[in-house]
Amino acid sequence: MTTGYGSVSIWAVILVVGIATYAIRLSFIYLFGRIDGVPPMLERALRFVPPAVLAALVLPDLLTIRPSFLGTLLDERLLAGAVAGVVAWRTENVLATIAVGMTVLWLLRFVVLA
Repeated sequence: MTTGYGSVSIWAVILVVGIATYAIRLSFIYLFGRIDGVPPMLERALRFVPPAVLAALVLPDLLTIRPSFLGTLLDERLLAGAVAGVVAWRTENVLATIAVGMTVLWLLRFVVLA
């Protein structure tokens, strides 16, 4: 894929974006290094960041749109993800969640729906 931009322009954009990313990360490190404690309200809000990021990464792969509603519900990734979600909720064990989810996915993909 070619663009109308020269190599100097492309490298300049990469450099500026890299510096901006570094500055954003450094600002939080600097900020939390300067204050004695995190305010309770901010601490409560920050507890929701990891689940939100995980949901943003996982859900698009689980929820695929098929031509039929039944095809969407019977998608092997959605079924395996639902089983893994139940295991995560009941056991709170990451290794068990991954093992059960992958086992169910492989069984559905290669044995049941093959």
